[in-house]
Amino acid sequence: MFKSFSHIYIEEGIWDHFRTKEILSRFPNITKVSIRHYKDSFNRNAQNFRIQKQSPKLILAEKKDQFLYKGSDFSPNFSHPHFYYNTLALNCIYDCEYCYLQGMFPSANLVLFVNWEDFFSETKRFLDTNGSLYLALSYDTDLLALESFFPATESWIHFAKNEPNLTLEIRTKSTNFQAISHLTPNPNVYLAWTVSPQSVIESIEHGTPSLQARIKSIQKTIQAGWKVRICIDPILRVPNWKNHYQSLAETLGKELNPMGISELSVGGFRMNIDFLKQIIDIRKDSSILFHAFEKKDKIVSYSKEETEEILEVMITALQKHFPPSQIKVSYS
Repeated sequence: MFKSFSHIYIEEGIWDHFRTKEILSRFPNITKVSIRHYKDSFNRNAQNFRIQKQSPKLILAEKKDQFLYKGSDFSPNFSHPHFYYNTLALNCIYDCEYCYLQGMFPSANLVLFVNWEDFFSETKRFLDTNGSLYLALSYDTDLLALESFFPATESWIHFAKNEPNLTLEIRTKSTNFQAISHLTPNPNVYLAWTVSPQSVIESIEHGTPSLQARIKSIQKTIQAGWKVRICIDPILRVPNWKNHYQSLAETLGKELNPMGISELSVGGFRMNIDFLKQIIDIRKDSSILFHAFEKKDKIVSYSKEETEEILEVMITALQKHFPPSQIKVSYS
């Protein structure tokens, strides 16, 4: 888990916002700094993402526009005609070597937008105009991991209760289900866990909970009656990857009730080529980033043959424990 923040930067216009005060109450001894606009700090030049990641700062801000973004082709849309995401927060408390955020953002500091009501209003307008919406909440962050001081997940679940045409996906690697376990399950809300072999978690997904800790959280979520999605994505061609991922499938099959799983989503590594170039410049110690990737239309990924092999191995292993209809390919 993350170390407590040493500083909070606060936009001058939101010092009196009730949500700002609630967040500050969780960090009574933190150094507070007033700023004009979050981009003055977050987007400034000559920042070092890797150094900042060792001691990230918290930035509280108000989002003024663009409350919905069309979902990326890199992410599964589960065949929904209106697949969008929002950005309640920018950056993540975890430090996964394959994370695209370190190539997209100039700063490792964590931005939290406090004006959730504006996000709600824009979402309602979209629903009124288009009839339905599949909305990913944890796109540029791990929202559930922040719930102890930024309880946006609970608020969005409450909001979705009155919007039957809204489907939410909340993806996480955290073990923080307990923070929302008192809520009534909503059939239009998917709680989605990204899982990896323990060896990958230890060597690549720095700061994240162990596989067993994630599984225990998933078990509690299933028992509580929530819709659960398992995401094995990206599957990485690390040394001895076949054995690691086959063992992962075996563990999931033994410890999770297939009847409690809505879907298992699998996919290989892929990233915007410009993001990868940026990451390689700042993260030269990561062997997974220096693979001989295939480049096509600004996307880097494993070759077609490598991707097909990954998916065949993973799907075959999962089908020993889960019905084929539950297994979806998120990227091939």
